Amino acid sequence: MVGSAIARRLDREDCEILKVPRAEVDLRRQAEVEDWLAANKPDAVVLCAATVGGILANQTRPAEFIYDNTVIETNIIHSAYRVGVQKLLFMGSACIYPRDAEQPMAEEALLTGPLEPTNQWYAIAKIAGIKMCQAYRQQYGCDFISAQPNNLYGPYDNFDLASSHVIPALMVKAHQAKLGKSNGLEIWGTGTPKREFLHVDDLADAAVHLLKIYSDEIQINIGTGEEVTIAELARLIADTVGFEGDVRFDKSKPDGAPRKLLDVRRMKGLDWEAEIALADGLAETYRWYLENVAEV
Repeated sequence: MVGSAIARRLDREDCEILKVPRAEVDLRRQAEVEDWLAANKPDAVVLCAATVGGILANQTRPAEFIYDNTVIETNIIHSAYRVGVQKLLFMGSACIYPRDAEQPMAEEALLTGPLEPTNQWYAIAKIAGIKMCQAYRQQYGCDFISAQPNNLYGPYDNFDLASSHVIPALMVKAHQAKLGKSNGLEIWGTGTPKREFLHVDDLADAAVHLLKIYSDEIQINIGTGEEVTIAELARLIADTVGFEGDVRFDKSKPDGAPRKLLDVRRMKGLDWEAEIALADGLAETYRWYLENVAEV
């Protein structure tokens, strides 16, 4: 989802876009990464490849989440240094911040408290990537930067209920309920946690903006500065899909962090703000889902 959005955004720039399919290069294999980068010698790298998923995936696949993500970022960041990449943007995640961080979460909150247990494996890997960029900047003078968006959604999202994030998961459930394939829309947890959601095309625009103008050690938050409860999100998705039935909450399931709102003042100070409203983004995402994934 993220890689394709950034490639679409870069189509508007005067540059050559280098892409490589998974079948050609396994980013978890150091030699394959080093060989590809040495052969292609890109001027810039946007590192957005990752093993990702929602609460269920994080809880049931912790080894994959910490291994895959740590190895991917280690291989790419070190190889980028070795071949002389001029600019690298590492894409982190809002889950890097402590579970009980003051809201909204400023960049300085990093490593000031315990992580949210349900996604700590992923968070630790992402923190390591940020620290690698800082280390290579300090020791070798590499212009490697980091940014972390909040919860992403949009075209090419993962709609597999076993591994998806909250928006695609709720969209699939609402769609199935609309078709009468389930008894209402069931939500994990109490519905009270608040979340911030960023359309992937806004993220892509922010990434290109940072590549052009930003060069500093501290990681940059990318978000909308607005949040909704999971219950409000569920109702909004139900309305988008056209499901008018019951919305139920399974309180035996975990909620995750109570809030995850990013402080986006630094990004605004760099003359960038998100533009896509949540309702509009959900409608577009549902259209894409119907055209490319959904069973009708």
